[in-house]
Amino acid sequence: MRNGTVGKAPGRRPRLVVVGNGMAGMRAVEELLARAPDRFAITVVGAELQPNYNRILLSSVLAGDKTLEEIVINPRSWYGERGIRLIAGNAVTAVDRAARQVVLADGETLVYDKLLLATGSKPLAPPIPGLALPNVRAFRDIADVEAMIGAAASSRRAVVVGGGLLGLEAAWGLKRRGLSVAVVHLMPTLMERQLDVAAAALLRRELEGRGIAIHTNAQTEEIAGADRAEAIVLADGRCIETDFVVLAVGIRPNIALAQAAELDVNRGIVVGDDMATSDRDIYAVGECIEHNGQVFGLVAPIWDQASVCGSRLAGGTDVYVPPPVFTSLKITGVDVFSAGALAAADPADQEITLHDAKRGIYKKVILRDDRMVGCVLYGSVSDGAWYVELMREEVDVSAFRDQLGFGRGFVEQTTSARRARDAAMLIAEAAGLQWQAA
Repeated sequence: MRNGTVGKAPGRRPRLVVVGNGMAGMRAVEELLARAPDRFAITVVGAELQPNYNRILLSSVLAGDKTLEEIVINPRSWYGERGIRLIAGNAVTAVDRAARQVVLADGETLVYDKLLLATGSKPLAPPIPGLALPNVRAFRDIADVEAMIGAAASSRRAVVVGGGLLGLEAAWGLKRRGLSVAVVHLMPTLMERQLDVAAAALLRRELEGRGIAIHTNAQTEEIAGADRAEAIVLADGRCIETDFVVLAVGIRPNIALAQAAELDVNRGIVVGDDMATSDRDIYAVGECIEHNGQVFGLVAPIWDQASVCGSRLAGGTDVYVPPPVFTSLKITGVDVFSAGALAAADPADQEITLHDAKRGIYKKVILRDDRMVGCVLYGSVSDGAWYVELMREEVDVSAFRDQLGFGRGFVEQTTSARRARDAAMLIAEAAGLQWQAA
């Protein structure tokens, strides 16, 4: 008898089915187990054969800095040790809300009491000829990386379409494998969602200095080739020859299952502050969701979603408040960090900037009503976490506004010196002495 066809037995634990064995879903399971390890009988279904691995480090695998084994988060033994049934390499094809069950690609059905959708995202594919050629790949999972490594072994040239975070990491990984690499980017500057113009210019200079060709304001019209991709044709007529193409032009939430199940969807699966969908027995986390009109592609907000989801499944009352979004680039020797706003939103906002082009250092913080709302860092990123903390806690920075750009260490040293001076003044006044600063 297949799993899911047995009626509810007295005293049995309720069944939680998790659709998606990726970082978001499994982090939510970990949060649930930390709070209520015996609350559910858990089944996890993943379309990939691999156990849960760290997708953030795929670029490190591509570059040869790590192996797949080194980026695994939860090995297969982890599931067994916690009584979790793992079904790998067998995608969920349908959710039947009336019967409270999911249907797998091989026909198996799983009954649930609670369902967690962590279906992630799909790569965007621009509507251009040539996408179906065999040497054109996205950069989203380990299968893509393995295909790129295989192609790199027999190739001399690669073109990466997309100059965002993933595209640049893919370009660097391929460069590390000895290929001649060109990046084709539609926008005027690299990483325009995370960097302002000044920081993007420093990044471009660094990457070009490492031998990566950068083409901005470059619209891809066609991937040319009969049986294989042989060149990228741009709208201005330029033709860039290549042995294979990597697409990294963005992602979109994978909402197909939820849509077919008639859950509320927009750009993503619509969830409330409790991470529940329009069906109160179905939760969702990660890149597949939409919360208050916002979708997500970075790990920090997804970790917070997983924490709230785990709490709710355990019977808690946590609510989700999106944290400041921050990101960094994983290219050896290139230090990039940004969080929150990239530029002043109105004339009342203030921008404080430090720029040393010769040394390749750039810092900008954005203030609104004496609170930090954003930062862009290049070349010196050690204060990134502190800036995010200031934003998250909405700290009034007016007392050390002028020192913000110099970083936490300078601010704390200055504040300590000021306190020592103020203490000396008080002691002097108490003794009836005249205080005179040196």
